[in-house]
Amino acid sequence: MILHGQVVEQAVDLGLPPRHFVKQLVMTQSKAPLAMVRKRLSQRPPPVGEEQLDVDAIAAPSRAAVLLVHGYSQNRYAWHLPSRSLVNYLACASYDVFNIDLRGHGRSDHLGAGLPERVDQFVQEDLPAALDSIHRLSGFERVFLIGHSLGGLCAYAVAAERPAQVAGVVSIGSPYRFTAGTKLLAGLSEAFLLLDRTLGMPNIPVPARLYGRFVRVSQRVVNSRLYPVPLRGFRRGSMEPEVLRQHMALAMDQGSIETMRTLFTWAAESRASRSTTLFGLEQAFEELDLPLLVIAGSHDDLAPPASVRPGFERSTSTDKTYRELPFGHIDLLVGRDAPRLTWPLLERWLDRRSEALSREETTAA
Repeated sequence: MILHGQVVEQAVDLGLPPRHFVKQLVMTQSKAPLAMVRKRLSQRPPPVGEEQLDVDAIAAPSRAAVLLVHGYSQNRYAWHLPSRSLVNYLACASYDVFNIDLRGHGRSDHLGAGLPERVDQFVQEDLPAALDSIHRLSGFERVFLIGHSLGGLCAYAVAAERPAQVAGVVSIGSPYRFTAGTKLLAGLSEAFLLLDRTLGMPNIPVPARLYGRFVRVSQRVVNSRLYPVPLRGFRRGSMEPEVLRQHMALAMDQGSIETMRTLFTWAAESRASRSTTLFGLEQAFEELDLPLLVIAGSHDDLAPPASVRPGFERSTSTDKTYRELPFGHIDLLVGRDAPRLTWPLLERWLDRRSEALSREETTAA
């Protein structure tokens, strides 16, 4: 269901001229009302003086549909800041881009889709509803899934459940073996689980916005070599001050104790058995033969390459790619060098697979 549509003038990146985009606010037709922002390149500016505007008529043709899935305690702004927007970059490359707020986050939370009672609701309910809506609106049978952090793990799982609706999967900083390669995070997970077993913590919000507020007012401290906590979530000095402020003000949202409990439990099981838990779908994902791109940040303190690479290594896809870039966790998406490294890598990968998908569908027709 489209709630609103308009043509907007927005930036792609600092120093580049703004472009015109067709923007639509979409609500999925599901039990939990989930919000997505749909973005396509506009073929012209909005008509002057017209009250009624058929935005679909002026949207540029699209090569394929893309669904962006944010990570834990974030929202759709992880992909789209006023001054640096991967959403707008992909729309300029002629993709039909859908940017979802998972339940408990962003507009979906405001619409009444509160925190998840179980983490698998993201996979069993949210993303399937999004895929169905994208098919109805765009006409594309199959969608490319692009997930950051936990969003990438959700993309792995929903692709394993619904391969006929998925054209390919991209994970960015997604820890297939959570806490591997970081002793501090592993220690924190053990401490959390011990505390949880002792107190039985309720499923309350985890206010990541507070960390965002702290970073905004203490940028010099957080970016200093003297900052005492080696879990910034981004590489020191990797983002311009204004971009970092925007991300911390807009993209930092809330997590939930239940999601944290599940992730840390998976991590403990993984350390004990060297196996991976992925919503119970790890075998189905590893046997899936869909195009796969796995991107890791060499300076990522939340999802280091040791935790990300197993998703690539254990996949048996005949079309899989692994790339390691000099970023931390957040700056993989919006760092100063992301438009030069991450974004073109993603565009080239999508271009080749969307062309192959188009040829495949033409042959089938």
